[in-house]
Amino acid sequence: PLWFPGGDIGRLAASGTINDLLMMGARPLAVLDAIVAEEGFPLKDLERIADSMVKVLREEGVALIGGDLKVMPRGEVDGVVVTTAGIGVVENKPIVDRELRPGDKIIVSGFLGEHGAVITALQQGLGLEEGELRSDVAPLTDLMLPLVKKYGEYIHAARDPTRGGLAMALNDWAQMSGHTIHIWEEHVPLREPVRTYAEMLGIEPLALASEGVAVLGVDPEVADEILGFIHGLGYRDAAIIGEVRKSRLGGIVVLETLAGGRRILDPPSGELVPRIC
Repeated sequence: PLWFPGGDIGRLAASGTINDLLMMGARPLAVLDAIVAEEGFPLKDLERIADSMVKVLREEGVALIGGDLKVMPRGEVDGVVVTTAGIGVVENKPIVDRELRPGDKIIVSGFLGEHGAVITALQQGLGLEEGELRSDVAPLTDLMLPLVKKYGEYIHAARDPTRGGLAMALNDWAQMSGHTIHIWEEHVPLREPVRTYAEMLGIEPLALASEGVAVLGVDPEVADEILGFIHGLGYRDAAIIGEVRKSRLGGIVVLETLAGGRRILDPPSGELVPRIC
């Protein structure tokens, strides 16, 4: 859907590119965009999408330095497709997601799966109660810039868990590092409506996309201090949800369930729903 509770495709495009840069430890500077619209797509809707994207960039101080628009014959594209590319500057060293070490703590900055739950429910034709579900799509500039400035040397990995959600992000890290990532389900911030909709649809809630959340792998010596700093920035639902462990198995994610058991949290497979980014 082009419009959804909490945002629209224009806000999603701008926020997603800004967050990709931030997760590499960069200060976003500029964005290019390319829009492909279906023949007959309403001009007022195209203007609404562009205005939404520009509004985010303006608020974040990121320049829109160029773009392109193409029109495809009716039926050859699903309404409109927005592609964005961004550039930023790393002042110290980039965050490359390959420096996780045994003992590192995993921090998430807020409730997970909000965006994916909204989009999936709408795609499946499920009715949403007013205020029940709302996308979390937002740029994370106010979180990541001060965090990187103060604790950049202690952040060993950073990711916004969009396509494939937390499950995909942690499995990527585990495979790149060769270590096991152990997380505690009771500490994972997940709203009940998100959990409920995921169960109704038979989807792993931790595989649902978040578009306004950061996942961090940080040095254990300063993990609590970093968490307190994140809370002070206004992200009161941030939590330490797990840790990196050295293991003979390696390259997997283990979830300690609410019932006290353990299971492997596999990466999503097949056609990811919703298809985002």
